[in-house]
Amino acid sequence: MNLSLDNIIKQAEDAFESAKDSSSLDKAKAHFLGKNGVFASLFKEISTVSSENRKNYGAIINSAKKKVEFLLSQCRDRLLNKELELRLSSEAIDVTLPGRGFGTGSIHPIMRSWERVERIFHSIGFDIVDGPEIENDWNNFTALNSPLGHPARSMQDTFYIDLKDKNNLQLLLRTHTSPMQVRHSSINKPPIKIISPGKTYRVDSDSTHSPMFHQVEGLWIDKNISFSDLKGVYTSFLKCFFEDDDLKIRFRPSFFPFTEPSAEIDMMFNTGANRGKWLEISGSGQVHPNVIRNFGLDPEYYMGFAFGSGLERLTMLRYGISDLRCFYENDLRFLRQIRY
Repeated sequence: MNLSLDNIIKQAEDAFESAKDSSSLDKAKAHFLGKNGVFASLFKEISTVSSENRKNYGAIINSAKKKVEFLLSQCRDRLLNKELELRLSSEAIDVTLPGRGFGTGSIHPIMRSWERVERIFHSIGFDIVDGPEIENDWNNFTALNSPLGHPARSMQDTFYIDLKDKNNLQLLLRTHTSPMQVRHSSINKPPIKIISPGKTYRVDSDSTHSPMFHQVEGLWIDKNISFSDLKGVYTSFLKCFFEDDDLKIRFRPSFFPFTEPSAEIDMMFNTGANRGKWLEISGSGQVHPNVIRNFGLDPEYYMGFAFGSGLERLTMLRYGISDLRCFYENDLRFLRQIRY
């Protein structure tokens, strides 16, 4: 029996030593110590031994089993240490390499222009106001002198919502930020001097138009605010925004239902890719008396000017961007080009 058990112990030791990984070691363990293994079979044979030798027989087998378990424990520790060393070696970090650091982000070009516009107008006394992107028909069209059936509505095809507000007015995604002029002027007394930047929506999409785009509207209402004030304010703004005192700026007669007289504002660079070209930059004009009346004010006492500019347009001209869609594709190669 002792000779047989010594042989089993030696076989177990050889099997454990030859195991190259934990999986192989578990297989060897199952062969010798598993519920159907060598020692399980030996313990089953106890019942065949005479009663006077049974106790001694069991003690001998149990002693041999403990030796095999000790050998298993030693081999398992050895394999775990070996696997740990291999892992540490493969995952070693060369601390002499320069640090990678964190990726630096940047402000989106449109937001950069948005903040720049706000800073410029705030510096000359304009307040910044904001409001909902889902508007009602009155604020978006009717109060701005574009009643139902007016051609200006078809020029601003938009996204209507199959809901009405508490006053039973049709809801839609605003087509410009001018509704904020109505909202603010209806609850505030002149002087009113505001800009309203934000998102607007129209059914349009190509290289120069997007279904969602950004505008900044400006409004100044007070006594004796003339067209010359509009020219002075907006001319100064453009020269400051583009950092170019040599800009040529012209006001070209046009039509908008909410202003009278109305003008398109064009500008010309003296340098760069657009040198010598007149570029349309904004719509503007004296606020129509009907609109002032819809503000709840008397047009006999109050007058003023308004303008509206596309933030995408301003950004494209400032940074030399030719395709509007670049702003919305989230291509990091494009966004990383514009840092300042």
